[in-house]
Amino acid sequence: MTRFTIASFNVKNLIGADQEYYRFQRYTEEEYAWKKDWLADQLLTMDADIVGFQEIFDDETLRDVIDEADKRGAAANEATIPDASKRYHRKAIFRKLAFGGYGQAVLAFAPNVNDGAPGERRPGLALLSRHGFAEEPEVIQLLEEPLDIPMSALGGGDAGHFRLEKLSRPILKVRIPVGGTVITVFNCHLKSKLGEFPRPEGAEFAPEAVLTSYDPVGRAMGALRAALRRMAEAWVLRREIVAELDKGHPVMVLGDFNDGEHAVSSEIIAGEVPFKNYSWMLRHDAKQPNDRYSKKENEEITEAVDRVRLRSAEKMFIRKSLRDMVYTSAFGGVYESIDQIYMSRHFDNAYGKAIGEMEYFSVFNDHLTDGSHPEAPYNKLASDHGQIMAHVRLDSEREG
Repeated sequence: MTRFTIASFNVKNLIGADQEYYRFQRYTEEEYAWKKDWLADQLLTMDADIVGFQEIFDDETLRDVIDEADKRGAAANEATIPDASKRYHRKAIFRKLAFGGYGQAVLAFAPNVNDGAPGERRPGLALLSRHGFAEEPEVIQLLEEPLDIPMSALGGGDAGHFRLEKLSRPILKVRIPVGGTVITVFNCHLKSKLGEFPRPEGAEFAPEAVLTSYDPVGRAMGALRAALRRMAEAWVLRREIVAELDKGHPVMVLGDFNDGEHAVSSEIIAGEVPFKNYSWMLRHDAKQPNDRYSKKENEEITEAVDRVRLRSAEKMFIRKSLRDMVYTSAFGGVYESIDQIYMSRHFDNAYGKAIGEMEYFSVFNDHLTDGSHPEAPYNKLASDHGQIMAHVRLDSEREG
């Protein structure tokens, strides 16, 4: 039996001191020291075996945070974990108290191809693994072929298409050996809900950005552009997920989806939920009112849908714990859950051939504030996201 933990951590703009990442935004030496301190403490508290990070501008700064967490973890172990001379040192409580450390862990970094000059930086993401990688990590952002999404007019006819040539942020794909199996893990950060407002040629800024001349229709169009891009990016990720599942690989997907668990982009990533009974549905090639799918076809369709469907760790946790609420972000004073961990049915004990199950789901969110909260004048130094972590058990007789 093997147990491991996997977490998602949006660190909120991690970059070194005195570097302008967005326009007029940078950390002083003191602010960076505070942010590093906070992030290291969060990483120490989580003590996750696998961590997917979002909003990383460079890997050196992240390594600095990891090193600080290791120093603190070593000090904590020295103070609280008894050495072999103590008869009680083997008690399970001390295994749980000990910080695992990242001295032997490996880190993969995916820079953003849209990254620009100071003031116009764009963050990438990273993944840290105590179990190493079975293969070279893969970064997905520039599409080999543009994604053209054809649209049809109501009643038939061509209505143009939406084209995606590259993602707003990279997707990081890694293959991680855990116990007797290798798990494909995707770390992502989909397009934000912030509107896209193209700047007219020769203009200093987009008209929709002028809030003193508020344009509600133009702002709505910006939100539409952002949503289209986010959903298209979700589809690109879905295509990669299905390719892995078709190979028989267990899959986990984590990151900042910038949409809730029931939002369209999340549904695209996770896949359809099977209907209870396809036998009552009218066939796609029906010639008569009673032309419906057979019982055998119902079983085949259900299996075809369920085989490639991902499970929400948050939803499984809520069902098991009877907890009524999980939230991972604060923006404009509104709390919601936009950070997710999804997993294939290999980790769902309701599936007869599961190789393990998620035993618990941790949510680190008691720090959540944003600029709308009066108690958070320095909210940029912490994160506006809560960390989430799934605790997974693999059954040795079913691994591999």
